[in-house]
Amino acid sequence: MSGRLLILLLSVLPKHGMSRIAGWLANRTVPVRWRGAVYRGYSRIFGAKPEEAALPLEAYPSVNAFFTRALKPGLRPLAPNAIVSPVDAAVGAYGIVQQDTLVQAKGRHYSLAALLGNAELAHTFEGGTYTTLYLSPKDYHRIHVPVDGRITEATYIPGELWPVNVAAVTHVTDLFAVNERIVVMLDGARGGRMAVVPVGATMVGMTRLVFDDLHTNARRREVQPRRYDTPIAMSAGDELGHFEFGSTVVLVCSRECGTIEPLTLGATVKLGQRIGALPPTQI
Repeated sequence: MSGRLLILLLSVLPKHGMSRIAGWLANRTVPVRWRGAVYRGYSRIFGAKPEEAALPLEAYPSVNAFFTRALKPGLRPLAPNAIVSPVDAAVGAYGIVQQDTLVQAKGRHYSLAALLGNAELAHTFEGGTYTTLYLSPKDYHRIHVPVDGRITEATYIPGELWPVNVAAVTHVTDLFAVNERIVVMLDGARGGRMAVVPVGATMVGMTRLVFDDLHTNARRREVQPRRYDTPIAMSAGDELGHFEFGSTVVLVCSRECGTIEPLTLGATVKLGQRIGALPPTQI
């Protein structure tokens, strides 16, 4: 019942405005003498690991800078010859794309075409595999590339900013297909395609990319497609973007690009961990 009440409350609140205010506050400069205490306090509350940060705590000028911190080199080794997790996260869903349908939660499904904003593109993933990866406030919040390949397009799709926690996944219809998101399309080095879809959420100031200025919660609330005449070469593990506070990545893999292997719901995955098999090398 508490989950339903939360969603009912949020339905009448200005979620975009709230999220922009949260982002503004998170970007205010924290006095140097307070930084260590503030970030350690945050870490105790949410279970984050400040010892993994690449820089001393005093070097992060704002809560957002600390939240989007890089990791110390070598903390997330990449599994070789595999599809790797693009994030630190908990597994929210896993399955095979069947008749344009993905599982949101037990008893709830949604359309891949609606998620991608393109029915023709969605059809190319039929029979492929997918997973939903949820990042909580304790997690490392940069997003990385799951396979070697080339980014061919990215599209910002405006929408709602529902939370992406258990209550919302359980009670909000078509959650990931109605929330703000950026659809990043990657052609795999061995063939096939992969969609990496960072989904925005309540209190997520912005979701940003490193290779383009597209971001969620934009004031220009219209679909913004980008096509790259010269595709952007990426290697597995390269940085793709980041969340300014927690959210979700939906990863969809065509059969030609490889297979995301069965993942246990609720299991924790780490950046660089093997989550799938690549197709055989073409001879």
